[in-house]
Amino acid sequence: MTHYIALVHKDADSSFGVQFPDLAGCFSAADFMDDLIGNAMEALSLWAEDEVMPKPRLIEAIVADEEVAQELKEGAFLVSVPFAVNDTRLVTANISMERGMLKAIDAEAKRRKLTRSAFLAQAARHEIKR
Repeated sequence: MTHYIALVHKDADSSFGVQFPDLAGCFSAADFMDDLIGNAMEALSLWAEDEVMPKPRLIEAIVADEEVAQELKEGAFLVSVPFAVNDTRLVTANISMERGMLKAIDAEAKRRKLTRSAFLAQAARHEIKR
C-alpha cells in the first residue's frame, strides 16, 4: 500500500491541521488525534478524484525540504498516511479462517444488518485507518 507523509500542525485551542508536502492543496483537519489518520485518508481519496497521484517522496526528502524543516522546528510533526485507491469494483476473494471466528463474524454482521462481506470490509477499513 502506498503511504504519503503528512505534516501536522496543532496550535493552542485549535484542531489538528494536516497538509501533504507532496500534494499541493490537499489538506485535512481533526479535532482529536484519534481522527487524524482517518480524516487524512479521506482527504487523500478526495484529492485523488481530480488529480493524478504522484509517487510519494521518501521521508528523508521531505524532512530535507526547508519549509518542512522550519515547520518541524516550530512544533509540527509528521505522520504516514496510507492511500487506498478508491476502486469500487467488487471482486470475489477466497479467504480461510477458523470456523468459530467465521460464526462470530456472521452473527455480528447479522446483528448489524450487514452481509459478511460488508462487515469484513468495514472491519478492514477500520484497522487500516488505525
